[in-house]
Amino acid sequence: MSAFKDHFSAGSTAYAAFRPSYPEALVDVLAEIAPARTLALDVGCGSGQLATRLARAFDRVIATDASARQIEEAQAHPRVTYAVAPAEATGVAADSVDLVVAAQAAHWFDVPAFYAEARRVARPGAGIALVAYGILTLPEDEAAARVFARFYHDEAGPHWPPERAHVEAGYMTLPFPFPEIAPPALAIDARLPLAGLLGYVETWSALKGLRAARGEAPLDAFRRELAQAWGDPRTPRLVRWPLALRLGRVA
Repeated sequence: MSAFKDHFSAGSTAYAAFRPSYPEALVDVLAEIAPARTLALDVGCGSGQLATRLARAFDRVIATDASARQIEEAQAHPRVTYAVAPAEATGVAADSVDLVVAAQAAHWFDVPAFYAEARRVARPGAGIALVAYGILTLPEDEAAARVFARFYHDEAGPHWPPERAHVEAGYMTLPFPFPEIAPPALAIDARLPLAGLLGYVETWSALKGLRAARGEAPLDAFRRELAQAWGDPRTPRLVRWPLALRLGRVA
C-alpha cells in the first residue's frame, strides 16, 4: 500500500469553506446504481461535501478520510458517521455496503488496494462510483475566464502533483475493472463572489509548490488581474465545474 499523500490537512478549514457542493442530480444517479439504500460508503470524503448529500437518499452513510484534520472540519449530519481511515482499509464491515463512492479523491489512492477494499465491503451488486470535477469555467465572463485559465495552466500548471492528470482526464486514465454504466452529463454550478472563487483557488494542491518556487508574486498578480476583470467583487458570477463519472457494479 502506498503512503498517504496529505495535500489538504493544512488547509482543511479553507477546504470545508470553499470546496464546491455536489448537485442533487449526482445523488440521484448514485442512488440509482445501488441495489438498496441502506448504507453508502463515501471514501476520501474530505469535509463531507458529498456525504451529507448522500444522506438524503441513504439510511446511513459512513464517510472516511485518511486526514484527521479533514474529518475534524466535516459537516455534521445525523445519518452520517465519520471515521479517520485510509481508502484501502476503511474498517467497514464486510458485505455491508450498497454504494461505494470516491469523489475528487481516487487519484490519491492506491487504486488496486482500494478496489480490493471495495469488493470486501460491498454487498453483491453494490454500486461503485468515481467522481471528479474538472477545471472550472466562467461561462458568463470571458475576461475573467481568460485570467483564470492563464493562471491555472501557466502559473499553477507546473506545480500540480502528477496525480492531477487523472482528474483532467475525467478518471479515464484510471483502471475500472467493473461492469460499467454509462454516466449522464452533469456539472456543479455555483454563483460565487470574487472572494469565493479566490478561496477555492487557495485549496489547490498546486499552490504549495508554486509558493515554494516563486513566492507570493504570481498569486498577487492573479488576484489583481482577476479583480480587474471581475468588477464589483460582491457580484456573484456563474462558476461551473464539469463532473466526470465512472459508474459500475461490484460483481
